[in-house]
Amino acid sequence: MKHPVDAHVGKRIRHRRWTVGMTQQQLADKVGIKFQQIQKYETGMNRVSASRLWDVADTLGVSISFFFEGLAEDRVPGDLVMGDMMADKEAVQLVRSFYAIPEAQRRRLFDLARVLSDAA
Repeated sequence: MKHPVDAHVGKRIRHRRWTVGMTQQQLADKVGIKFQQIQKYETGMNRVSASRLWDVADTLGVSISFFFEGLAEDRVPGDLVMGDMMADKEAVQLVRSFYAIPEAQRRRLFDLARVLSDAA
């Protein structure tokens, strides 16, 4: 049975891996393990040891605390938090695409999205 903290850390590993555009195989190679182990970490089926989490954080260019961000003891199940949204592959692709747009056009697109969401 997986622990909610292990599942959260795994989601954050997957989120960061997707954000930097790295495959499970690439991450596994850099950390020195098999990609199946990365799969188990990302699903929360296996716990990540402290030393392994250190290696993963270093490889993905984040601090250890990144993997625990958004973890709240008083969180109500079903609440939508940023970590949950960024666990969605389409959301990560949308963010990447957004930042690929030139800044002036990106600002106008952002303003349009804000107006549309206010109207909804």
